[in-house]
Amino acid sequence: MSYFDAASSHPLHPVARQALLASLDEGWADPARLYREGRKARLLLDAAREAAAEAVGCRADELVFTASGTRAVHTGIAGALAGRRRVGRHLIVSAVEHSSVLHSAEALVAEGGSSTEVPVDRTGAVSVAAYADALRSDTALACLQSANHEVGTVQPVAEVAEACRAVGVPLLVDAAQSLGWERVEGAWSLLAASAHKWGGPAGVGLLAVRKGVRFAPQGPVDERESGRATGFENIPAVVAAAASLRAVRTEAAQEALRLRELTERIRARVPRLVPGVSVVGDPVRRLPGIVTFSCLYVDGETLLHELDRAGFSVSSGSSCTSSTLTPSHVLKAMGVLSEGNVRVSLPRGALEEDVERFLAVLPGAVAGVREKLGAATPVTVVEEEFSLVVDALGKRCPIPVIELAKVIGAVPVGGTVKVLSDDEAARLDIPAWCEMRGQEYVGEEEGPAYVIRRVS
Repeated sequence: MSYFDAASSHPLHPVARQALLASLDEGWADPARLYREGRKARLLLDAAREAAAEAVGCRADELVFTASGTRAVHTGIAGALAGRRRVGRHLIVSAVEHSSVLHSAEALVAEGGSSTEVPVDRTGAVSVAAYADALRSDTALACLQSANHEVGTVQPVAEVAEACRAVGVPLLVDAAQSLGWERVEGAWSLLAASAHKWGGPAGVGLLAVRKGVRFAPQGPVDERESGRATGFENIPAVVAAAASLRAVRTEAAQEALRLRELTERIRARVPRLVPGVSVVGDPVRRLPGIVTFSCLYVDGETLLHELDRAGFSVSSGSSCTSSTLTPSHVLKAMGVLSEGNVRVSLPRGALEEDVERFLAVLPGAVAGVREKLGAATPVTVVEEEFSLVVDALGKRCPIPVIELAKVIGAVPVGGTVKVLSDDEAARLDIPAWCEMRGQEYVGEEEGPAYVIRRVS
């Protein structure tokens, strides 16, 4: 089995395993106690904090360990907002942030605050000017991920941080995807990350708050972790997280070159091997191991099951996931095709032969899914003057797009096709199909109905 979903969770690094096992015998006691066992635990905790702070690029007393990366984000946002309450209750986020950031923004709005969502371009990158324009006199905090978790696009953090610093607004960076590769540069104020993203154990996050940033911990606090993370420290897991972060950063430069070559191979060959594919994300400013593409006329979850049976573990931001039946918010914000989405995120040490085998298996898997969907979908087509109406009501994507592709050739150039669809994903996927296929998307009508004009 080839595990190609490292962006979700990376396999435990050998150094993390060794450090975890070694510290189980020394790090079980309460590090707040002054007796011998407590002092041993405290030494381990302090050493782990020093190592993690060095990797982050902050002071050791600016960094605390939390129960997860999500907890680090929630704690960081809540504390920064509370610390700057007198300034205002306005939060800025990008449209492609991790759900933990977006959920924090929703909670602020529900409590009477406000938030601004900065859009991204088709590569998934924000505009520095758009962030600067979103800053207001009552802005308490801005948030920006260092790199996107679904498509791998790297964000202009240093430039956005400078724009925020110029008006005295702190910037919180979600560095979960990038911290294992390099430090986050720029004048950021707060930083959150998660150990299982770089090969540390799950259940360990870190939060760095620079000196001088107004911060007020929320909820009940205790004496541990400067009051910013309550509860007894899981010292063996913390030690393993810090040790693995140091290890992967030592290997990062060489491994990044190797993984970039493998992902560039996938980016270049998949569109040639599989017709009707769009590779998404920035082609240059991107993380080393992530490549994402969307396949026309394919249900993403079905394709993932086919690839799983072929021995590949990949993930999807598909518009038709079994859990939500809604488009990926990242792909939706980018305005790209959401159906048949596949994210390949290679772990460190991924083998070239496994990538080649994936490229050999993928065309057949996509063709098989397309055949199943095409054969099982009757559709009502009603002719009108110089146009066709495709009735795809009650059908989930990618079916409406499949049926559009079937009939577009029957319409003369200049004629239109009206697709009737009540699936929310169609609002994104039909315009994306038009751009990929060189047809004109006229717009949406009540129904809902989507009008496409044939131009070629």
